[in-house]
Amino acid sequence: MKYMLLMQFSAAGTDFPEIHTWTPEEIRAHIGFMGEVNAKLVADGEWVDGQGLAGPAQAKIVRAGGGGAPVVTEGPFAETKEFLAGYWIVDTDTPERAVELAAWISTAPGPGGKPLNMPIEVHPVMSAPPQDV
Repeated sequence: MKYMLLMQFSAAGTDFPEIHTWTPEEIRAHIGFMGEVNAKLVADGEWVDGQGLAGPAQAKIVRAGGGGAPVVTEGPFAETKEFLAGYWIVDTDTPERAVELAAWISTAPGPGGKPLNMPIEVHPVMSAPPQDV
């Protein structure tokens, strides 16, 4: 079964500073950990896809306007307290394994090497609508 693991960042309730204030060594350690996660997922045959995402200041919200033309709202989004920082799509044998991977990813190092314990959402990826629909 495939699962999407979503790394959410929330400025509210965190006990670590924003990443732009980290030292270069702390950023390298954090990014290096993410590389290790990806390499292990590939080696274990669980990797489908994964990407880090740009911050909310570079994101856009798009809605269909009149005649289907795109109406774009650009950031930064001052009212946004949480944003999606990255994701993985994994293919695991059990839901418990997806949860185990999410817990491991949550331990990514932050300032001083301390685990961030960031929340990771686990969503099953639906492959098709139910047959009875």
